[in-house]
Amino acid sequence: MKPVSFEYHVPETIDDATKLLAELGDGAKVLAGGQSLIPMMALRLAVFEHLVDVGRIAELQGIERREGGLWIGAGTTAATVEASADVASMVPLLAKATPLVGHFQIRNRGTLGGSIAHADPAAEYPAVALALDASMDVMGPKGRRTIAARDFFEGHWSTTMEPDDLLVGVSFPVWSGRCGFAVEEFARRHGDFSLAGATVGVQLDGADRVRRCAIGLISLGSTPERAGAAETEIVGRPITEVDPGEVGRLAVAGLEAVPADLHGSAEYRKRVGAAMVARAWTAAITEARDG
Repeated sequence: MKPVSFEYHVPETIDDATKLLAELGDGAKVLAGGQSLIPMMALRLAVFEHLVDVGRIAELQGIERREGGLWIGAGTTAATVEASADVASMVPLLAKATPLVGHFQIRNRGTLGGSIAHADPAAEYPAVALALDASMDVMGPKGRRTIAARDFFEGHWSTTMEPDDLLVGVSFPVWSGRCGFAVEEFARRHGDFSLAGATVGVQLDGADRVRRCAIGLISLGSTPERAGAAETEIVGRPITEVDPGEVGRLAVAGLEAVPADLHGSAEYRKRVGAAMVARAWTAAITEARDG
């Protein structure tokens, strides 16, 4: 199939883009890399009268150290993230997740901001942003503001941004000390969306107790999910008293909107999700202890 006809706009600055979005209204959609949007339009699962291509806006690209964290422009491609030494050293969880984003051709075009703004619960970047308490740098007609990741993802493929808002960048906090990170997911083939997955970060104190824990879930809800109850249960405990299988069970225990389709029932996805959390937890603990 082919997409329905649309008008194509190519602003060159953030201000131009936000003005266009305000003028065009609900009939407009931001085009970043097109990783998800173009296939949806080709299948006519999404129809828009206007596409606002932000790919040429230099202000949306780049990776910078800012105020103790790492800021990544929304228009920065996954391939650039993958090749960045700063990402690898400062936000290892993001570095570990990036090779799992589609295939290298997709990573050459797909952008960090495009994936996060699309808010697909089956995507890796939203889960990483949620787990790490990232903050979203958003620009709209009323000016610039910051939205915490926990307040950003609202529902299936939807966020709390207004239709005329533009995601400008994402700020990731940097963990220090004895930390370990891991991403595990199960998919039919490499590059496919996973049936279930997990992103895990853990920080240990000098006595091998869990000082901090972050668990993001992939493909296990109608929106990107974080296993907050499991994190609370684990923090403060010695790692010798934490069974990886228990972590997995705790992480999926409260999930209610787990998807079901021809690839797997909700219960099957929860079992796989628990296993992915357990694997990621084990790998993260090993890295933190060896680190």
